[in-house]
Amino acid sequence: MSKSDSNLARNLKSRHILMMALGGTIGAGIFQGSSSSIHIAGPSVLITYLIGGLILLVVMRGLAAIALRYPQATTIKGLIEPILGPFAGYVAGWIYWLDWVLVMAAETAAASTFLQYWFPSVPLWVLALLVAIAMTLLNLTPVRIFGETEYWLAAVKIVTLSLFIIFGAIVLATRYSGRQISHNLVGHGGFFPHGIDGVAAAMLVVMFSFGGIEMIGMTLGETENPEQTIPRAARNVIVRILLFYLLPIAVIVCLIPWSQVGGTQSPFVTVFSQIGIPYVGGIMNFVMLTAVLSAINTGMYATSRMLYTQAMDGFVPKLFRKTNQHNVPVTSLLFSTLFLYVGVAVAFFAGSNTFNDLMVIPGYTVMMVWMLLLVSQWRNTGAKPTTILALAALVAIFIAVIVTSAVAGTIVSFGCVAVIAISYLFTRAKS
Repeated sequence: MSKSDSNLARNLKSRHILMMALGGTIGAGIFQGSSSSIHIAGPSVLITYLIGGLILLVVMRGLAAIALRYPQATTIKGLIEPILGPFAGYVAGWIYWLDWVLVMAAETAAASTFLQYWFPSVPLWVLALLVAIAMTLLNLTPVRIFGETEYWLAAVKIVTLSLFIIFGAIVLATRYSGRQISHNLVGHGGFFPHGIDGVAAAMLVVMFSFGGIEMIGMTLGETENPEQTIPRAARNVIVRILLFYLLPIAVIVCLIPWSQVGGTQSPFVTVFSQIGIPYVGGIMNFVMLTAVLSAINTGMYATSRMLYTQAMDGFVPKLFRKTNQHNVPVTSLLFSTLFLYVGVAVAFFAGSNTFNDLMVIPGYTVMMVWMLLLVSQWRNTGAKPTTILALAALVAIFIAVIVTSAVAGTIVSFGCVAVIAISYLFTRAKS
């Protein structure tokens, strides 16, 4: 689909794009999930985050280069398709749609648990339904309102992380000696308490936490001056993300022995409590609520625009091309959110095993999209060493995910990809 064919409005500004990418990647995973990665790798998790960030740096630079070469692209599908062909573009589009549908369901379920902190008597499924309806209504408004909402939701997370880094640095400088810091880093089994195996195992968690950074590619059709804005944002965002991951994790492992991190409590709550911040439980609950609402908001945008693009390319009925008075693809949005409600129902009523099997899919699909972007970059600019190394590292991580993931979840994931690939044979003729 070319930009001239699109009915979408170009109301997203550079600051919206940058904050969307930051907000999509800096989610509840850093506030809550960081305890898992630290528990797995110990202080060496810093190396894991650095390696993961360098891989994604190559991916995002490739995305920027492709966006410059193919200015007619409006989504990630439009970046991959001109280089790898319509089949690769079709598959990338649908697996990315599936990725975000499932992430939206998981984050909506999570949002209900955070809301229940303040509304303990309201059933979780009611809170989840209210969140889903509210976010759907928000996404039916003009895209500039979506951009502003995402900007401020992301700002809450970034301000929290910035304050955490500042307060943590002050505490380290005023209350801790160099010997105490060194003991926390290497005095509990060394810097690599679980060896290289721990670093490798944590890499799986870390790479999943970076999911969402590629969202910049979904905004091509609604960004002001995308030829300038998107490449600049793609090149710059990974540096900021690395800082907002590495510095807080460094503060945590310097302040607390890694062996004391884990369990259900966020390490951010532990550190803020040590610093003496009052009402830290409620504050961090609010921050994590904004994180998951940001992910839902981003997911609704991504799924609706991807489905709209598939409709404009003739792969789904023309009904999904319909836009409302605000130039929002309303039919695509409502259809995508329908699957959100189904996903939430599965989360609450079908049992944890079923939902966990489905949630393996986003881990696979987002890495597939990253690998397709790297292969596209390879074809676009030639076999550069950085591209080859990043692709080889992603393939190795992907294989490790297959080996370590539950068999049922892996079968479901590859089954979905197979169905999407086979469906291309039928939709191609119609398109």
